[in-house]
Amino acid sequence: MVRPMFPGHGAAHERPRTRRFVPLLVASLSFAVAGLGTPGSAGAAMNFCAAPALQASETTQAEPGVQALIRSVDARIGEQPKALARVHTEGTLPHEGIYDQSADALKDMELMRDAALAWRVTNAPRYLQLVDRFLSAWVATYQPSFNPIDETRFDSLIVAYDMTASALPVKTRNATAAFIAKLGAGYVAQIDAQKRPLTGTWRNNWQSHRIKLIALSAFTLGDRKMMNAAQRLFVEHLADNIGPDGKTWDFEERDALHYAVYDLQPLVTAALAARRFNRNWLRERGANGATLAAALDWLVPYALGEKTHEEFVNSPVPFDAKRREAGLPGYTGQWDPKNATELFHLAARLDGRYARVARQLSPMPPAWLAACLPLQAR
Repeated sequence: MVRPMFPGHGAAHERPRTRRFVPLLVASLSFAVAGLGTPGSAGAAMNFCAAPALQASETTQAEPGVQALIRSVDARIGEQPKALARVHTEGTLPHEGIYDQSADALKDMELMRDAALAWRVTNAPRYLQLVDRFLSAWVATYQPSFNPIDETRFDSLIVAYDMTASALPVKTRNATAAFIAKLGAGYVAQIDAQKRPLTGTWRNNWQSHRIKLIALSAFTLGDRKMMNAAQRLFVEHLADNIGPDGKTWDFEERDALHYAVYDLQPLVTAALAARRFNRNWLRERGANGATLAAALDWLVPYALGEKTHEEFVNSPVPFDAKRREAGLPGYTGQWDPKNATELFHLAARLDGRYARVARQLSPMPPAWLAACLPLQAR
């Protein structure tokens, strides 16, 4: 356990030495407990977040990213969950329908994830209590719609559970595991019900977000059947969505690097989830020879500023024009490489080749990623 760096962060400065190893023990046990009694479950090598590596460093809490994460959680520690039975932001603008209410409620997802990370770094009970409170509220209230754009941020709920499962009250743990299983299985069933070849939103970025949620659900729960379904659908999607040259269907369809990034980031997250079972999805090949690595490589010159692109010029999608007319940033003019910052910092955790690109975009990764997957823990 690392020493608290800030007054009030973490437990008392002096404690029995054995307590220093509690979060590390939780790191090794949380997956096993989550999968107990699940047919076809298998033990994982690691959690999505590499907390054991974090615990090995006495300087972890001194890192700026971790400091920032802890401060952000402490600023919201007294908040109550804003759980809704339904969220909807897809295809709508701010102030339309339930967009604003949904966007506000979905901030709970990242708060849960960040609180789980803060707990894993500090072992302070208040962070675990927050995760318990928010997980309980959301899994008891929310009814999955299986709209992957509306639900993409539930990835943070799954990661929060993954990091805290064995330390949660049994009622919360079981209810959350059941919710995650329902979410993942529902998306698999939805995709498998579609006619082949897949078209429309079944081959574009929507499918990438479905696969991310399936993969995180499967590899977090250790559900072997769902893991195999996730891999099958991931490989199928490579051929549907990425050309042999690495160009994505979303870029072709929307004439926008914005959508290339929005398409690839969930696939990189899915690949990070699969890695815990020693599955290398970065190099998996679709039937046409396409790989996730090739798609990232195609984007690199744009991220480095060696190539530029005018966004959405030839997009046939009315919603793109609607957002441009509403003045939303990023829907007109030249693409800003900074919009790929999180994507390449995630990709650098899969392959160190992308670290140079990530650091050029931003020397520091997002705070949650600095705490979750330090590059040295890759």
